[in-house]
Amino acid sequence: MYKAPVEEIAFTLKHVAGLGEAMEQGLLGDLSEDLLDAILTEAGRFAEEEIAPLADIGDKQGARHVDGGVKTPDGWAELYRRWAEGGWNALACPEEFGGQHLPQSLHMATFEMWNACSLGFALGPMLTIGAIEALNAHASDALKEKYLPKMVSGEWMGSMNLTEPGSGTDLGGMKTRAERRPDGTYRIFGQKIFITYGEHDFTDNIIHLVLARLPDAPKGSKGISLFLVPKFFVNEDGSLGSRNDLHCHSIEHKLGIHGSPTCTMIFGDGKFGSEAGAVGWLVGEENHGLAAMFTMMNNERLGVGMQGVGVSEAATQKATAYARERLQGRAPGWKGEGMSPIIEHPDVARTLVTMRALTQGSRAMTYACAFAIDMAMRLEDPEAKRHWQERANLLTPIAKSFPTDAGVEIASHGIQVHGGMGFVEETGAARYYRDVRITPIYEGTNGVQAGDLVGRKLPQSGGNHVRGFIAELKEIAEQVRGSNLGGFGNTADKLDASIADLEEASEWLLAALAAGKATEAASGATAYQRLWGLTLVGCYLAKGGLVDAGDGRQPGRIALCRFAAENLISETASLKDRIINGVDALAAARMLLAS
Repeated sequence: MYKAPVEEIAFTLKHVAGLGEAMEQGLLGDLSEDLLDAILTEAGRFAEEEIAPLADIGDKQGARHVDGGVKTPDGWAELYRRWAEGGWNALACPEEFGGQHLPQSLHMATFEMWNACSLGFALGPMLTIGAIEALNAHASDALKEKYLPKMVSGEWMGSMNLTEPGSGTDLGGMKTRAERRPDGTYRIFGQKIFITYGEHDFTDNIIHLVLARLPDAPKGSKGISLFLVPKFFVNEDGSLGSRNDLHCHSIEHKLGIHGSPTCTMIFGDGKFGSEAGAVGWLVGEENHGLAAMFTMMNNERLGVGMQGVGVSEAATQKATAYARERLQGRAPGWKGEGMSPIIEHPDVARTLVTMRALTQGSRAMTYACAFAIDMAMRLEDPEAKRHWQERANLLTPIAKSFPTDAGVEIASHGIQVHGGMGFVEETGAARYYRDVRITPIYEGTNGVQAGDLVGRKLPQSGGNHVRGFIAELKEIAEQVRGSNLGGFGNTADKLDASIADLEEASEWLLAALAAGKATEAASGATAYQRLWGLTLVGCYLAKGGLVDAGDGRQPGRIALCRFAAENLISETASLKDRIINGVDALAAARMLLAS
């Protein structure tokens, strides 16, 4: 059974991501260590006692399409209402609409726990948070006042409607259309697919954010507008009115996240309403909808990274518990009677420690990304805001991709530790793999994230932000080298080598971009993204190992850091080589794909 790692989460937030220092400086309002610890403790309790017991029901029963609506797994609707009543939805939302305005990094930490117990359940609330952020940033005051209070409270949920048949990551070919009406509203007509929680029974209203194209819009992605399209109209007194002309046509049968309804949504076919066309209200400006939607998508990308972290933690806990109980053979040096637990076998121990190192490193980089967002939102000095916004920009694709790739790897390792029992559903190890496998795909595939990292985020400020970040990582390595603490082994040398690999690869890519060699730069993007992730794993684990939090765990943190440095991050050398020297080989090999 999952046990929320509250102490490790709190430690990472305070001492690695940076919340501790920010609280001391008064940058996070009334948030104190005591309050942070209390929130995390209660979140851990809710995850363990409320969400975890319903996870298997969600997986086995799944969401069902019934009479044009969706029935979520037994107990899930009531679970959601208890979750919303607990104030969890409002944690980081604006105070003016009923939120608590606590840091995004704290909010994301709670989502790690929800996802660890049931990724399928937590997915719906995560999308609502992103919808709130998009509306707060781009909607008119009238729309905010009408919809945000009940979205913030969790009484209503939100959804994101982008994808269409034949129009996925590239939205330029979108066919959903919008027509202007004299009263200032718009009528929406079209089909959207893969819409997570597009229909459900958690709340009595669903606020859809829908991308569509006006008749006179420019071609391509520059001609897309964003519309708020409620399932039910809202009367002036806040009560619900008649049904809007939209509905769920069907739901997908998926590899994992069975409890989460993935819907095909139809807008404007005349099934509901006095005339055909789903009524919508413009969010932001006409033909600028993609920029508004990206506010939501960037939130979701970090949220997906947190899904990877949550599943990684749960899979690691399950595999470790099984390895302690499963008896098989006699491990080298085993002094006990009879067979030894498989955790005593070096290869199993190596696998489990690898899982733990990747999990903790992924946790640190996602929290660091969320903290950068907090600083960009809360600081007033323009230079400081720019610095932290660029840091958030840089970390977002890394914090989406590395933890999700690691989540798939860790869940697979978890099955391996269970042996044949891991390949059957009885142990529950397979569910983690099935659930997490979607995370490198949605909200922009990890390949798309890599292209964004190299093409847009690396060149920020002429590459100087990346250079400054690398200088910070060098300082961590130097602190390890100068530390009087025992147990670091060759960590400092290994960190130096990986940081040097990152620096050389970054400069090579910046030079390629400056020379107009976009194809060459893109060819190494995925390797570059992983190079960043592994380097951050080593540096963030080292940063944690340098801190004595008085919890008695510092020797373990140092040991984990050393293991990662001496066993995992040396891959950066081959990644750097692939980035710089692998371009011609890829170009030559692409001929194999021609037929």
